[in-house]
Amino acid sequence: MTLERGAILHNRYRIMEILGQGGMGSVYRAVDENLGVDVAVKENLFTTDEYARQFRLEAIILANLRQPNLTRVTDHFVIEDQGQYLVMDYIEGEDLRQRMERTSTLPDDEVILIGAAMGKALHYLHSRKPPILHRDVKPGNVKISPNGEIFLVDFGLAKVIQGSQITTTGARAMTPGYSPPEQYGTARTDPRTDIYSLGATLYAALTGVIPEDGLARAMENVELTPVRKRSPKVSRRLAVAVEKAMEVDADDRFQTADDFRKALLASSSKTQRLVQDDFNITPSPSVPLASIEKISVDKAKDTPDKDLSMIGVPLTPPVAESPRKKRLKERRKERWKFIRFLLILIFIVVGAAATALYYPQISATLADFGLIAAPTATPTTVSPLETATEALPLLNESATATETVEPTATETEVPTATITPVFTSTPTDTPIPLTTPLGGDPGQIAFVSDRAGTPQVYLVNTGGKGIRPITNLSDGACQPDWSPDGEKIVFVSPCKVDQDILTGSSLYVVDADGTNLSQLTTAAGGDFEPAWSPDGKRIAFTSLRDGHLQIYTINLEDNNVHRLTDTNRDEFARQPAWSPFGNQIAYSIRRYSAYQIWVMTDTGQSSEQITRSGYTFWDILPVWSPDGTAILYNQHSSGITSRTWLMSIDYENRGGEGVDVDATPLPVRDVDYSEDGLLLAFEGKDGNNRDIYLMTASGDSRTRLTTDPGNDIDPAWRPLP
Repeated sequence: MTLERGAILHNRYRIMEILGQGGMGSVYRAVDENLGVDVAVKENLFTTDEYARQFRLEAIILANLRQPNLTRVTDHFVIEDQGQYLVMDYIEGEDLRQRMERTSTLPDDEVILIGAAMGKALHYLHSRKPPILHRDVKPGNVKISPNGEIFLVDFGLAKVIQGSQITTTGARAMTPGYSPPEQYGTARTDPRTDIYSLGATLYAALTGVIPEDGLARAMENVELTPVRKRSPKVSRRLAVAVEKAMEVDADDRFQTADDFRKALLASSSKTQRLVQDDFNITPSPSVPLASIEKISVDKAKDTPDKDLSMIGVPLTPPVAESPRKKRLKERRKERWKFIRFLLILIFIVVGAAATALYYPQISATLADFGLIAAPTATPTTVSPLETATEALPLLNESATATETVEPTATETEVPTATITPVFTSTPTDTPIPLTTPLGGDPGQIAFVSDRAGTPQVYLVNTGGKGIRPITNLSDGACQPDWSPDGEKIVFVSPCKVDQDILTGSSLYVVDADGTNLSQLTTAAGGDFEPAWSPDGKRIAFTSLRDGHLQIYTINLEDNNVHRLTDTNRDEFARQPAWSPFGNQIAYSIRRYSAYQIWVMTDTGQSSEQITRSGYTFWDILPVWSPDGTAILYNQHSSGITSRTWLMSIDYENRGGEGVDVDATPLPVRDVDYSEDGLLLAFEGKDGNNRDIYLMTASGDSRTRLTTDPGNDIDPAWRPLP
């Protein structure tokens, strides 16, 4: 769980703010109440006995480091059932990533001094007994103080080499563009791994572009673009030194960080005679860091390649243009505005004609995936609220319930008698066998089917056998999600297969065998899209209880409901998804008439945009990978031709564009991971029939799990006991 501001950690450290956040934990600025100084607290949520033992061992080693360019580790501790913590010096100022965003490229001599300082720090680490690898050298971990001092920070992923064994204080990190091939698991890492990452960091500082990814280069998919091809003014000797540090084969790199440092200093006449240890550079101007953070780095969409490594992505906007160029550019913009107006007018006329001709076919396609309500032969009378919320807001801009829903301040638990489902057996076909062994979890998947008329929650073995109903509610049941122990299911009722926003619905909990059914919430408007927290203590959900779509949590110990999001009434927040460690929640939000994926803490703080897709491609239905390093989501294109892709974005690359998983045939919708992360269950189609399918996490080896003529949707993989 994310620590709140003002919380006292370990009876000593008062949390002041969150400095950063990742899948494994957060970094906080805190005040040491004993000494009255600011510190940085690094949190790691792995708490197994073996991991805690390694953590203590390595924290002690790190605490004994004394080098001018390294932050000191001053404390470490483990809080049982909560997390592990490193306490380090807090360094004010900007990091190298922020400086590059502010200045585009850096001058040669400044890059040399940064490289020399980092080389000195790395040589010190690599020379310890036992040696220490940093493993995560990148611009964001190079800090520049207000005095121009240079520090290597963040030891949360450090490795300590002891003989032939390597112990780790954090999960293996791969930062595309900055990590060498061996860090992806192709070979054993050693000090030359850090040398590669430092070279890539200096490459980005000199060129303003993230270098081509090391693994892609090792597989001969791409080649490293020479430094001087991107920045011709960089000195030849400096470019050669940086490129040598980034060789794919570790034997071709500098073999020690000190060799790299010497080569950097020798590449310029101004630095080749420097021998002092304190390589200071020009301090940053007094610019608030918040404004520096807002500088856009989203240039990936302008490149023809959609590559996972985000290779060749400019880090900063172009340099300022001359007044004459600006005037010419403005004139071109005016001409293009008029041309776009004509094109839009033509498109509207043609679209209207096409809609008139083909409306029945278009409606059927959209209805197949619940994007609009399916047309019925007999019109029915519905309330204004149902009319406003029937269609998915992705396609219905007016989908809101701001006038008719009264907010409810308190929750009342309504116990309901146990209902044991009774169904006649439904014959099922044998699923199509896998063409390739998948190697995922054995187990079961909960899903929703209207095969018996009303949608109900069913259970199926991952081999396609043993389909049986779990619920039997007259108003239907849908959107199941498992408790982390795999013993209970939370779901929603009433519901319809074709309805997206479930007005008037409530949350229910039932045992996996269909017994002990109880109603969890009763609120005006409706509660739906439940997600059970990894610790089993809370359920996040979407609700209309305050008049428009917002995300809430309910504490299962006392039934207290807490609102997490507080957006404008025309901004919908929905579809919560817990991170594996329970400290973050991904969700989709409609802003400026388009849906985006955002992440916030489990208490609703520090909201951050994850994906940037624009107005024609909208991002929905996020789900975390089991290791917390990536988020899968669906990307939906609007217009007459509607399609839904499965996309992925690494948490480290948040704020950019996602990557198409390339799972075909489309659509692949509403995915859920197996516990080992090897398989995906999802909703797919065969003609007009919606069924549950399985495939590998990379999008291969698809197999159809259900084959009933009814609609099968909402898959949820049962956790292993």
